Amino acid sequence: MQSNNNTISATTWLLLFMLGAIWGASFFFTRVAVEYIPPLTLVFLRVFLAAIALHIYLIARNGGLSAIFSRWRDFLLLGLTNNVIPFSLLFFGQTAIGAGLASILNATTPLWTILIANVLTSDEKMTAAKVAGCLLGLAGTAVLIGPSALTGLGAPVWAQLFVVGAAVSYGLAATFGKRFSDLRPTVTATGQLTASSLIMLPVVVFFDRPWTIDLPPFPIILAVVALAVVSTSFAYILYFRIISTAGATNASLVTLIVPPSAIVLGALFLNETLSLEAMAGLILIGIGLLTIDGRFFRIMKRK
Repeated sequence: MQSNNNTISATTWLLLFMLGAIWGASFFFTRVAVEYIPPLTLVFLRVFLAAIALHIYLIARNGGLSAIFSRWRDFLLLGLTNNVIPFSLLFFGQTAIGAGLASILNATTPLWTILIANVLTSDEKMTAAKVAGCLLGLAGTAVLIGPSALTGLGAPVWAQLFVVGAAVSYGLAATFGKRFSDLRPTVTATGQLTASSLIMLPVVVFFDRPWTIDLPPFPIILAVVALAVVSTSFAYILYFRIISTAGATNASLVTLIVPPSAIVLGALFLNETLSLEAMAGLILIGIGLLTIDGRFFRIMKRK
């Protein structure tokens, strides 16, 4: 059950940071694969292979597919707003703007989710703590990425609007996703990705004609499989579990966690160094998340 209290449980925090790390890694897989595979085809492969993996899992576990068929209209809308539209807008937007600016614009997702949930739900109303925490997190993301993000400010307006549009779409999807809380997260993820695959298939056939694309090298194929199975199938199971237990706004906080997760993973496993700007950005994001959570400040107030 969700609570009107802003406090996020320890389990939810663990899931959020795990999801942030997984989606942080997805930028690497995408960056490698898009050099060989057109964006629309990559979107289709990502959702199609992820859907296949989850269908195999559900069939092995004997259950869940009937719920997908009975609510196919809802899943089509969820797949459209949470996969097809944002993935396509992000991939095309990033052809004209830098990754730094794209990350900052994408990190506006919690703000859009707060606004949308405030209008469309009765249990996730806007609060000063939520808005302040999201703004702090957004500022931390900008500091974390550093001056390199400014190089994209002269980019075409359409490209920047594409990325903002993706953030708005994610906010709509997170809010709409609350209505699937009666289903297991695995079932919801399977339904969404199946619907996304059905939507993307005719689009890819018409625009990309994938049968004309050369087979990429084996490491690229592995990157696509990892993008689909780990960064999509498993990631969305975590995502819908967070929505069902903690709400749309809290689930959208993962977009603030993805950039620092990618940088911390690079420091831990690739021997990359953390700059002072990155450390300051991490601190700002941490303060923002604590502000949204509210627990730390309530404890300090009692003292």
